[in-house]
Amino acid sequence: MARGTTLILAPATKFFCSSSSKPVSTLHGIPHLSFSASMALSSHIHNFSVLSVSKTIENDNGRRRARMVVKMAASTSDMAAAFEEGKLERPKWSGQTPLSRLVGALIAFKPLSSVLKLGARQVLIRTAEKGNIPWREMTKEILESDVYKELESIQNPSLVYPDCGDMVLYASLDVSPFCDLTVLLKAAAEAEAATMSMVRRAIPNASTVDEANQVVRGNWLQAIEQHHLQYSGTTMIRDILDIGCSVGVSTRFLADKFPSANVTGLDLSPHFLSVAQFKEKKIGPRKNPIKWMHANAEDTGFPPQSFDLVSVSYVFHECPERAIVNILKEAFRLLRPGGTIVVSDQSPKSKILQEMSPVLFTLLKSTEPFLDEYHLTDLEGRMEEAGFINVQTGLTDPRHRTLTATVPC
Repeated sequence: MARGTTLILAPATKFFCSSSSKPVSTLHGIPHLSFSASMALSSHIHNFSVLSVSKTIENDNGRRRARMVVKMAASTSDMAAAFEEGKLERPKWSGQTPLSRLVGALIAFKPLSSVLKLGARQVLIRTAEKGNIPWREMTKEILESDVYKELESIQNPSLVYPDCGDMVLYASLDVSPFCDLTVLLKAAAEAEAATMSMVRRAIPNASTVDEANQVVRGNWLQAIEQHHLQYSGTTMIRDILDIGCSVGVSTRFLADKFPSANVTGLDLSPHFLSVAQFKEKKIGPRKNPIKWMHANAEDTGFPPQSFDLVSVSYVFHECPERAIVNILKEAFRLLRPGGTIVVSDQSPKSKILQEMSPVLFTLLKSTEPFLDEYHLTDLEGRMEEAGFINVQTGLTDPRHRTLTATVPC
């Protein structure tokens, strides 16, 4: 272990890591253990999930000392219990409640709706930049690049967009797939910054996006690994499909987690996929390069039983229920026996979402026309109807749930 660093595994499943003023090697902003120390702990912590990451600065006889607390959960069920659920099945502002209908009526008034969407966008940008996410700079870098050259190799000109496909994939950005190229690329250029902002809002105590991702993405990946190990046994994850991959953020996390697998990112937007491919090229070559597919998630065109893992991250709240049902059926068709599906999205039971202020939930609903329908959808039931078994669900961060399930062998 690095000199000047102490690590204590507390009975309450916490890690307390404190560093002296001497330099300590770090990984994503967290003091990094030596190989020998990591190996000594691995048998105890490999099934743990991160609940939160926080740092404090303490004075130690006049010296500044960084102290980091990483709270851990021993299992997915422990993790779900640790992230607090509200008392309701869903927020009062969603579904068919009087409050939800009132907000819906306000949003339906087009002049007001336009103002609300603009307000929501500004809130998102300000939140990002307060969290040290350079939204405008990131967007400018993409728009001033050669990203548009990727379109030719990505776009499927014969693809027929589904009914309401423009609303499903573009509602939160207030654009349509038939808009001007500049508008479409700007929406795609902003997507990664918006995703980073979402992660920071989910874990407000994290000091960096990397730390927030250790909870949000780390627990999501842990849920996948635990579920597949428990219910699929020796079935290897050789082929992965990331449905609704946007600009490839979740796709890259999957490729990093499963480096020996063949990973495909699929989206209905060729412009988002162009940004995904452009950014992946900048990262550098992989042993197994990520493939990008411009296709409809409800009818992908892949042969049956092509994948061992299908992931759908932060997509279903953008979809009407009929699209959710169709995507689940398609995922079931695409998975091999023993394959795993993982769905991550907003949790209607999240205490934070249930206690959201009227201003914020009004702004949120103004950009998400299918949010009520999503909150009313019984996802676990719909997964079982599609044929999945071993359906598991739980909060993997304070705002989001992760559902996992298996295709019968």
